[in-house]
Amino acid sequence: MTTVLIDYGAGNLHSAEKAFQRMARETDAGEVIVTDRAEDVARADRIVLPGDGAFPACMTALKADGALFEALIEAVEQRARPFLGICVGMQLMARVGHEYEAVDGLGWIDGEVTRITPSDPGLKVPHMGWNDLVVEAAHPVLAGIETGEHAYFVHSYQMEMSAPAERLAFCDYGGPVTAIVGRDTIVGTQFHPEKSQHAGLRLIANWLNWAP
Repeated sequence: MTTVLIDYGAGNLHSAEKAFQRMARETDAGEVIVTDRAEDVARADRIVLPGDGAFPACMTALKADGALFEALIEAVEQRARPFLGICVGMQLMARVGHEYEAVDGLGWIDGEVTRITPSDPGLKVPHMGWNDLVVEAAHPVLAGIETGEHAYFVHSYQMEMSAPAERLAFCDYGGPVTAIVGRDTIVGTQFHPEKSQHAGLRLIANWLNWAP
């Protein structure tokens, strides 16, 4: 089995690569590679889309290589390859993002990406650091992860859900902030699992061995 982390110039993938490779070794889940080649995405058994930065810039970068973008769409939409979006990679799964301007997302999750507006004016944006997860729905990728476990966040925008059933977990930051989304063969985390110690590594291991 081959898992690919797509490198489209939207962030440093070193930490994610090491975390996924570690958990793949520990759970006998095959090889993990970082790639910007369409042919690697086309042959992948599982696909990870990381992302750091602004929604419009990340979407533009993802579409810049038409062959790579088409390989991603075909793999996820037509061949139902298990998919994991991380941080902005999760946000790109939404219908639309509203960071600076309205930009269409991939449309895989029924939600819109908007700026975080905490009810407590003392809470700063970006939402940065550790926060507790509140698990809302059972899902194989959340096996062994319970409400109260910590995850590491760095973001100013979040996904506002139009379909609440597609939100698997949230955290409280002056109001609920979407932390994990999922449906069918796709999952996304607003936090960085590769930096989230026990909960993050457990989620990575679960996802690598998930058979939707």
